[in-house]
Amino acid sequence: MAAAEAGADAVGFVFYSRSPRAMTAEAVRPIAEALPPFVQRVGLFVNEHPSVIEATLNACSIDLIQFHGSEDRAFCESFGVPYIKAFGFESRASLDVVSDAHPNAVALLVDAVVTGAYGGTGQTLHWPDIGDVGRPWLLAGGLTAQNVCEAIEVAAPFAVDVSSGVESSRGVKDVGMIRTFIQTVNQGDVVRSTQK
Repeated sequence: MAAAEAGADAVGFVFYSRSPRAMTAEAVRPIAEALPPFVQRVGLFVNEHPSVIEATLNACSIDLIQFHGSEDRAFCESFGVPYIKAFGFESRASLDVVSDAHPNAVALLVDAVVTGAYGGTGQTLHWPDIGDVGRPWLLAGGLTAQNVCEAIEVAAPFAVDVSSGVESSRGVKDVGMIRTFIQTVNQGDVVRSTQK
């Protein structure tokens, strides 16, 4: 709710049991229902069984699915819900492979590569290497209020995704950090739009 009140366009719910940020559908339902209109509710899954995803979608209001594992196009498209495909950026070639493999994803999420992890690690990537993606995409990976303006200026993403960068400790979000991050992102957007 703090993220929505601060002006976030979307709020993510982690349905990955190995994450310190993991939530159950029962815990998410009242939050998702209480979010204001036009704030997207994003459900994050990692190589999850289809029946679990279906049950989660039936239990709570999810507008977008964010797939963070090795899910292929057919799997991602099988739920009838718009989806974002996340992946660890190794090179421009790796981005092109994922983009070609998921032509119907509403966006790609470009994250840092950390062996054995699926996001939320606080690791950054080399933003200039990304280049022109040619479609909507989100930048993730180690973003904070201190570096997000530079990231927006260098990489020019459609949107940014933050998790560990607004936490007071691993898995614990900080309301003040959320507000500061969103304010900083908005300042970065203003600066970028005036430079064009």
